[in-house]
Amino acid sequence: MATGTIRYWAAAKAAAGRAEEPYQAATLAEALDAVRAAHPGELSRVLQRCSFLVDEQPVGTRPHEVVALTEGGTVEVLPPFAGG
Repeated sequence: MATGTIRYWAAAKAAAGRAEEPYQAATLAEALDAVRAAHPGELSRVLQRCSFLVDEQPVGTRPHEVVALTEGGTVEVLPPFAGG
């Protein structure tokens, strides 16, 4: 199991009520399950629309269960952005 930081942006930050928090998980799926348990409600709904970067690499369409987290790593939670 790895420890690191989850960073929330835009609507995810507002729903979480914080800019970041630590994770302790082996995979992105485990980390997101812990986030949903800690922040039921709006953040869980926002996460359904988010994309994710793990250690600056896009997760894309990979299943979250296969995305390994690293010790000291960073997960960026990116909701859809409007504008252009």
